[in-house]
Amino acid sequence: MDLIARFFGKVSPDEVAPGELVARKISSQPLSLQLLVGTPLELDEDGLTLAIRSYHRDLESATVELLNLGEVAKQSPAFREETSLIGLIGWGDHVVQLVGIDAPMPDAVLETCLRPAHIPLDLKQRATTHKSHILLYYVGRENDPLEQYVALAAVSAALAKFDAMFVLNESGHTAQTVGMIIPDPENPDEDTLAMLRAMPIPLLYSGFVKIEIDGMPGVWVRTYGNHMLGLPDFAMLTAGHQEGSNAFEIFSSVLTYLRESKAKFAVGHSMQLGDKTFMKLRAPTAEEYFLESEGTMFVAEFT
Repeated sequence: MDLIARFFGKVSPDEVAPGELVARKISSQPLSLQLLVGTPLELDEDGLTLAIRSYHRDLESATVELLNLGEVAKQSPAFREETSLIGLIGWGDHVVQLVGIDAPMPDAVLETCLRPAHIPLDLKQRATTHKSHILLYYVGRENDPLEQYVALAAVSAALAKFDAMFVLNESGHTAQTVGMIIPDPENPDEDTLAMLRAMPIPLLYSGFVKIEIDGMPGVWVRTYGNHMLGLPDFAMLTAGHQEGSNAFEIFSSVLTYLRESKAKFAVGHSMQLGDKTFMKLRAPTAEEYFLESEGTMFVAEFT
């Protein structure tokens, strides 16, 4: 059946031939990762299939379907004119939409993701020289958002074979090098999917941002995008940049606890961290406009 129809989920899975992939219709915004590619796009089904199957033994059944759009993109309002190809990638319950665009990422997205990213300045500058980009969307049947992100990250890692250099999470206001999620050549027995599942949530699946406000002492740190995982965002005021690592570890640990325990926080709740430290949660004040969040935001204060 026509890939474009299956790409947009316009057919039921019962209507497709065995082995054909079909996107699930999703009412809300699907989870997404974005990739900056150093060269014009040159993807091929066989090469991408091999790269994905090689990433982990659980992906040995992965299939890839790509369609070069040519003039179709220029004639359809569903695509940007620079869109050169679309595709579906899947294994098990997972299906990922791929949109390849033979043009740089829009500046607004780069500003949102690269400026606050915790990567060296020279790499940020290198990222701005990319020639094309790829958008990945999760449209499969897995309901766990973390597992959805793991699937997106696995496809992102496979795309490193095609000069994908950086992986972005626009909802998380963050970016990382693709090298962070590709297999370690010195550790060939590494369980790559376990590595993706164990990554601190604010490293890629949401974001961790430092904010300095004119006239206000200290440095605010906050998360972005945890609502995509069904989790709250957190913020705290620190004495300076040197406290960023400790704040990142606290937020990562709390998010892992919430995800695994299914516990819920509310304003006024407190949590013990270590032997003598307590974290109490409050809502942002009207003056703390920079803590606006698409989901729930808690400000953490410590005693």
